Amino acid sequence: MTATNLAHAGDAWSPVITPFTSDLAVDTERFIAHCRWLDSHGVGLAVFGTNSEANSLTLGEKRELLSQLGQAGIDPSRLMPGTGHCAIDDTVALTRDAVDMGAAGVLMLPPFYYKGVSDEGLYRYYSEVIERVGDARLRLYLYHIPPVAQVPLSIELIARMREAFPEMVAGIKDSGGDFANTQALIDAFGADGFAVYAGSERFLLDTLRGGGAGCISATANVNPAAIAGLAADWQTAEADERQAGLNAMRDLFERYPLIPAMKAATAHFSGQASWATLRPPLIELASGRRQELIAALEERDFAMPGLKEEQHG
Repeated sequence: MTATNLAHAGDAWSPVITPFTSDLAVDTERFIAHCRWLDSHGVGLAVFGTNSEANSLTLGEKRELLSQLGQAGIDPSRLMPGTGHCAIDDTVALTRDAVDMGAAGVLMLPPFYYKGVSDEGLYRYYSEVIERVGDARLRLYLYHIPPVAQVPLSIELIARMREAFPEMVAGIKDSGGDFANTQALIDAFGADGFAVYAGSERFLLDTLRGGGAGCISATANVNPAAIAGLAADWQTAEADERQAGLNAMRDLFERYPLIPAMKAATAHFSGQASWATLRPPLIELASGRRQELIAALEERDFAMPGLKEEQHG
């Protein structure tokens, strides 16, 4: 989707949850199947995001998964892999893989271990990555998630990066939870095609009305069609009602630890119990909490249509 179109029809992306086998290995076949299911319901594939348990995956595992997605025929223009690592060379390696396969872009965390780093340090990190990748096809989407990374990305930093790399620094995911910041980003950079994505579907309608691009949201893993539907068709009389429906479903999932809850729902509706597995230190929902979640979903007639068929091939 072009930057010109983004003001009229939004995008929705999912940080794709990662399935593991009982011995904690990545279940590549099921991962590909879930990507296909999400794509069929209209959301893009932001693999290796926070809710993908990306920082519990090795660089080698991510590179192999990208390769397997390409071999499986997943449209690379539907991919926005998370490629940010603390080590520059790791970020460069995965980013090059994404660019080489023709991904729509990469979503890049700042180096997050050291706290209190300066804008100058962050600028040097990002510019070093861009220059080492050395490919004009790169489209880099910054990942602002200070509640988790505790390394915020300032408007001044973004302005400097846009000036230095106007084509390659293409957008941002704002997961700060403060819509005022999202709107400030749109106001500062949106007019020249910089794509601003909300980090939750809670802010989807406000973001689109404010001139942003859409959302990259965890619960697009389980509620993709409704989120993608509003993103694509948000200028209707029913938009506020549809947004309220998205918020209600998000409220339900946020009663629980979010990644275990999404995996529990996916396990239930796919008929694949191992979907509930997480890599430590994350753990699955306790049995009672899982049953409570599923009962609440069924009470709302929630479904994940076609998931079971996709997972069973």
